[in-house]
Amino acid sequence: MTSLPPQSSPQPSPPPSLSRIRIGSAPDSWGVWFPDDPQQVPWQRFLDEVAESGYEWIELGPYGYLPSEPAVLADETARRNLRVSAGTVFTGLHHGPDVWDATWAHVSDIAALTHAMGAEHLVVIPSFWRDDKTGEVLEPDTLTAEQWRHLTTQTERLGREVRERYGLKIVVHPHADTHIDSEENVTRFLDGTDSSLVSLCLDTGHYAYCGGDNVKLIETYGERIGYLHLKQVDPEILADVRANEVPFGPAVARGVMCEPPSGVPALEPVLAAAQKLDVELFAIVEQDMYPCPPDKPLPIAQRTRQFLRSCGA
Repeated sequence: MTSLPPQSSPQPSPPPSLSRIRIGSAPDSWGVWFPDDPQQVPWQRFLDEVAESGYEWIELGPYGYLPSEPAVLADETARRNLRVSAGTVFTGLHHGPDVWDATWAHVSDIAALTHAMGAEHLVVIPSFWRDDKTGEVLEPDTLTAEQWRHLTTQTERLGREVRERYGLKIVVHPHADTHIDSEENVTRFLDGTDSSLVSLCLDTGHYAYCGGDNVKLIETYGERIGYLHLKQVDPEILADVRANEVPFGPAVARGVMCEPPSGVPALEPVLAAAQKLDVELFAIVEQDMYPCPPDKPLPIAQRTRQFLRSCGA
């Protein structure tokens, strides 16, 4: 009787190739929210550790945290084999044309540095309706019809000006405690703006925090997705945050944004949906954790980069 050859154990399938997704990280993942704050790590340490973690792309973070002189920043990033993917600006464009001059004064310096660093994107975050540190309510959490018109028309104006003057594309970032947050408000914003001028920076954590379905948004508005922030939410902490109407800043201090892959949304289907768009996309890791101990970010960043490699990125 001839014995059968021993059967080998099935080998695990290799992760799908996310060939169009460019992975990076940001100062936010090192607990950096402000240009200068004694609770934050020095910028040199951030650059050293983000490179040590295996990332090749970074964002500028709050303007003034990293060197704002292009030649200095170019030297510091190049010797660590890092490149800049985007700058970030904060805006209150729902207030209408009266805030344009002040907005442009803020945007122009950041756009100039972003362009000088060879990046092509400017992440636009709407202003908060309540203070992210104190929780003080600054204005109503819903917009009037007139304010919605201001928000859409002034954002289009910003997109046009930034493109014409600096060659950059704006990507608007839905964010907790702003007026562009939930599925309803995000879709209203997208439907009210010109796709040739305004794209979206989909932050997976913020959209889940506000009740949105990331994969559904990518599949429905794929042509508007211009950039990704990768982030997860702890569902148990989020439930308490929602039940007690905790402001975003204190929610972060409680750990509402958690280390992948322990939270929601699952990032594998989000990345797979983004890959199917068949366009080049940055996917920048942003784990909000301000404030945090200075030794906390590096091991999290290393584990997160390894997790994303296991996803094919």
